[in-house]
Amino acid sequence: MESSSPARNPNHPGGGDLQQRYQNVVVMRHGDRMDNFDENWTKTAARPWDPPLIDAGLTRAFDTGRHLRASLDFPIHRVFVSPFLRCVQTAAQAVTALCSADGVAIDPSKIKVAIEFGLCEMLNTEAIKPECAPPSGDFAFNIPELEALLPAGAVDHTVKRVYEEMPQWGESVAAARTRYTEIIKALADKYPAENLLLVSHGEGVGVSFSAFSVDKTVYEVQYCGHTELRRPAQGGEFEVKGSNGILYCSTRT
Repeated sequence: MESSSPARNPNHPGGGDLQQRYQNVVVMRHGDRMDNFDENWTKTAARPWDPPLIDAGLTRAFDTGRHLRASLDFPIHRVFVSPFLRCVQTAAQAVTALCSADGVAIDPSKIKVAIEFGLCEMLNTEAIKPECAPPSGDFAFNIPELEALLPAGAVDHTVKRVYEEMPQWGESVAAARTRYTEIIKALADKYPAENLLLVSHGEGVGVSFSAFSVDKTVYEVQYCGHTELRRPAQGGEFEVKGSNGILYCSTRT
């Protein structure tokens, strides 16, 4: 008698078909950041360049993870996140939501998470006010402390980062946009059989939409806004399959 495997729920972490027709990548902005709601926060902060989320941002991140779990027709296998605190907090909430159903927690180790420097904020005064930037240009991320904020068992310590170091302070906007495009492709190429969630910043999410669209320019990415990219499992170019919280205009004349 031939044996058959039980049907796999594509929205259950680790679920979905054993052989995928497509590789999917979701690129998501962090939640609501403290310094945009408390103008005095940076005046006393030890790390004014690295604000945390406010409570509403934590809730939005969790709700977005829950929305992704309910709406995506594929499972998320792996999450990569910028080292900035607001992104790590967002990833922690989103992964927790992705690993919960009907109020019941599912083993978060089903989704692997790693910090990736290439997803970091644009390192220039367009994104970080000069008075808030670290004087030495060293953002001094404590990776073990950041990893401790992620769900227990989810961190994959075997991952080798694409960017082994942070980009240099003072990068141009054009260079940052190129970096975002390249890191999306590099991570997808590194894990071609897996669907990814990349938690980054507004500029990175905007690039994930405009770089893989035709004649579209993004002018705003809302908190936890995200792009859903897809390409054939055997490789090739990405296309934008969907988006949420991304405002854009057509550049076609």
